[in-house]
Amino acid sequence: MNLGIVRSALLVMVSSLAFAAQPAGPDDACFACHGRKPAAHAKGPQAPFVDKGKFEASIHGGNGCTSCHADVDLGTHPGKKSSPVACASCHEKPAKTYEASAHGKARKAGNTGAASCAECHGTHDIMKATAVGSPVRRENLHTTCGMCHPEVVKDIEASVHGKATAAGVLEAPVCTDCHSDHALESLKSASPIKVSQQVCSRCHGSSRMNAKFDLPDDRVTTFFESYHGMAAKMGSPNAANCASCHGYHLVLPASDERSTINKANLVATCGKCHPNANEKFSFGKIHQDKKAVADLSSKVDHWVRAIYMSIIFGTIGFMAVHNFLLLRRKAMASLRDPNRTVVRMNVAARIQHLMLASSFIFLVVSGFALKYPNSWLGWCMGSSEVVRRIGHRVAAVVMITGGFIHLFYIFTRDGRKFVKDMLPELKDATDILAQFKYLLVPGSPKPQFKRFGYPEKMEYWAVVWGTILMGATGGLIWFKMYFTRWMPRWIVDVSITVHYYEAILATLAIIVWHFYFVFLDPEVYPVNWAFLDGKITPHHQHEEHPLEPMEGLPTHGDPDEK
Repeated sequence: MNLGIVRSALLVMVSSLAFAAQPAGPDDACFACHGRKPAAHAKGPQAPFVDKGKFEASIHGGNGCTSCHADVDLGTHPGKKSSPVACASCHEKPAKTYEASAHGKARKAGNTGAASCAECHGTHDIMKATAVGSPVRRENLHTTCGMCHPEVVKDIEASVHGKATAAGVLEAPVCTDCHSDHALESLKSASPIKVSQQVCSRCHGSSRMNAKFDLPDDRVTTFFESYHGMAAKMGSPNAANCASCHGYHLVLPASDERSTINKANLVATCGKCHPNANEKFSFGKIHQDKKAVADLSSKVDHWVRAIYMSIIFGTIGFMAVHNFLLLRRKAMASLRDPNRTVVRMNVAARIQHLMLASSFIFLVVSGFALKYPNSWLGWCMGSSEVVRRIGHRVAAVVMITGGFIHLFYIFTRDGRKFVKDMLPELKDATDILAQFKYLLVPGSPKPQFKRFGYPEKMEYWAVVWGTILMGATGGLIWFKMYFTRWMPRWIVDVSITVHYYEAILATLAIIVWHFYFVFLDPEVYPVNWAFLDGKITPHHQHEEHPLEPMEGLPTHGDPDEK
């Protein structure tokens, strides 16, 4: 008879007797075999030992053996080996993250030596990550990771980071701070911008951390102002990052003779990227301190900067003032042009335009100031959310009020004619095609427009649509506490998205389309003053709106018309 079968049968019998003898927990049948330490001189296979005390004290102690070893059948188990535990059955999200990590990919590629869940967390003695003896507790990570990466951990322990961890500094980075935990990644092939911006800057870009540990507060900003930093932001895969100079794991202060940034080692460090580097080249500063004037190079650099800033402000300031005065003179000459006699906008239209233009500009500045608070837009709002929020809402009320005024205006005689002239027609479509032909094909005739051509009609109806849409979504956002009483919150969230992107669309349309016809068109440069007094020249009227009868337009003694 096969001895293995006999041995298995005896084990089952012993387990059954032990289980029957003491009516304890359901795991006793398992511990009848696995709770005994292997005999030193025993022959043949022995059950793996599990310390019952440690298991019951572990985080899984109350789950029971079969909650993890779900495929175990006591009737066949001694002769049938259980499958590896599937941690994902309970820890789905961490397991999925692990599969995409460096360890997970390595195991998937066939490297059975790559760390699995058990290598880091343990097996039957798993503890909470915050427990003192847990292998994944911060201060124990060097030991845990060192089981597979002993040389790396040796360097870390000798580094400034490792020494700080050993001294009990809670903010000191450990393995998972740089490489992450379940999503662990190797940074060997990481881009320079990732290492500098997402890894090192997390600590060294923190003013609180720098102040607490008396570290320079400008190391991140000065790095990104250097060529290396700018090249990294431009996407260069070869630009030096923080670790290229300071090292990855054995990070040491410049005073340490082993440090890669020690004066004695700078030539070798720079030479990794610059093969012809010499001692003079290596003394160039990456972290250029603009305020420091300690040595000769810093003094010279400081004064060159100061002189150039004076030259820049003086020269560009002179040019700006000169051209502003020149532009102002030309604009005033255009305003006083006696030939501007054709009235395109009456007083009512100009008031409505003023309300729309002023409220729109303020809404754009105050709206985008919330999205970009550190830009000049935020500065315009006094860097105050209270000022921005109140101002934005006041401007919104002005715009909506202007919309209602326009609604009443269209019932007047001038308003009815205005709307009638603004209605789209088939000619607008043919005019668009004719305009492109005129612009692209030399010798093609210029299309003839009525009082309002397709450019004005497109803009007008876009303003009508935009005002309604922005008013509706803005109202939902403003009074969200009221509206969410009887509608889903996601409607408010979608309104925020619509409000933001419609604002971008409207702003760009005004800059690209409207501003061209008001400022950049050579016919009206430097500015079309019709928004102020409603008048243009007969020449402009004839060029842009030849199909509108001149006799129907009020004029003011244009000498060319006499």
